[in-house]
Amino acid sequence: MGDEFAGETFLALANEGRLVVAPEQADALIAGLEQTIAVLNERLRLLDLWQRSPSLAEMPPAMADTVVDVVFDDQLCPGRIERAARELPKYVAALRTARRDVAAD
Repeated sequence: MGDEFAGETFLALANEGRLVVAPEQADALIAGLEQTIAVLNERLRLLDLWQRSPSLAEMPPAMADTVVDVVFDDQLCPGRIERAARELPKYVAALRTARRDVAAD
């Protein structure tokens, strides 16, 4: 499977000034990415919990259901949650760098 993330590319484009995003748009994108990162971090926490204590019987039912969902997702696309959690902060950094007023032509 090829790498589906382009964090380094976005960072390079932003640092070179070739990626420019209007402040309002950048702020909305950053907020959405930060929410996604929070969800990914919670999923990573649940995967770690599963790896350390793989007994669902010891978990509250709602948590056990969520753990099952996260483990299933990770089995379908192994490592993707970790890759996304590692790459998406690069997108945020790139958007912060690229955030500036766009000159009208």
